[in-house]
Amino acid sequence: MSATSKTMKFVSWIGIALIACAPGAQAAAPPAPAVAPVGQPVIQAGDIDRFWVAYDAVRSQTDRQAKLAQFQHLYLDPATPGLRALMAARGYTPDQYIDAIENWPKFWASIRPLTGRAREAAAPLAKDLATFRAIYPDIKPASITYAIGVLRTGGTTQGNMVLIGAEIALADETVDVSELPERMRTRLGTFFATRPFTNNGQNNIHEYVHTQQEESGESLAARVVYEGVAEFVAEQVTGHRPPLQLYVYGPAHRDAVRDQFRADMAKTDWNDWLYNNDHNIFGVPDMGYFVGYEIARNFYERAPDKRAAIRTMIQLHYGDDEAVRAYIAQSGYLTDDHVPAAK
Repeated sequence: MSATSKTMKFVSWIGIALIACAPGAQAAAPPAPAVAPVGQPVIQAGDIDRFWVAYDAVRSQTDRQAKLAQFQHLYLDPATPGLRALMAARGYTPDQYIDAIENWPKFWASIRPLTGRAREAAAPLAKDLATFRAIYPDIKPASITYAIGVLRTGGTTQGNMVLIGAEIALADETVDVSELPERMRTRLGTFFATRPFTNNGQNNIHEYVHTQQEESGESLAARVVYEGVAEFVAEQVTGHRPPLQLYVYGPAHRDAVRDQFRADMAKTDWNDWLYNNDHNIFGVPDMGYFVGYEIARNFYERAPDKRAAIRTMIQLHYGDDEAVRAYIAQSGYLTDDHVPAAK
């Protein structure tokens, strides 16, 4: 699921090339972009291997400056453009990495073997992109980078790069969250129990859709629509929605959620709706994704030309509040004749 709040987007598309350093390698310049048949995805995963080389080096040091120097040399200096973009998008700093390595050893020990599954997780991508192209022929090329962050996103974008936080996106219920701060522990523990690794294909396409969209405006309506289109199109491509509580709570409280959205949609405070934990008015994280998904589904179901509907949704002017409101009105979501989303 994207938590891109107020960030730019990006991804690139030229050949299913999983580019990685050998696990024991020392720092080196990041590999040049692969050249492969047009229409295939470029997937970078080498940052993961370099992270664990840097992690072991940091753990072997006792002096903080030596830790920072090793981490810089082994992980950050040879970083791919995707890792650099991920760090910029989430504001990651070397000090944050060192603090996380020092404070959460059980977490890192439990996630380490799981991050090696990036190639397996990315395996369906070529097929999914072919399906995406079939329903949206205007698709633009993008690249995908799997890298290790500091637990602030499982997926985001910058320009035409999809940026996957492997320490979240490749996790499952076996990950030890006991050392994490309370709110992070609660949110990630609940999320990891849904086995995000098994839903990685939907996550990749959700973020890929974002690379095709304009940046959204600041209103809640714009952001909810922006995320909902990505959720709905990803479902159309992969046949899956993430098994999250919001898709249980939403249908069970559809009218109350809709009424609250109607009251809040002009606001620029997203705290109750997006990129949050369960400390909000619903007691369930990210209910804006459900609303945006339901709006998109209603729009699609009411449209006589389904391919044109997909194009309209993806190419919507998300920065134009009038265009966003017109799209919501066309969906019928705010009226009693809307088409309820499937449970």
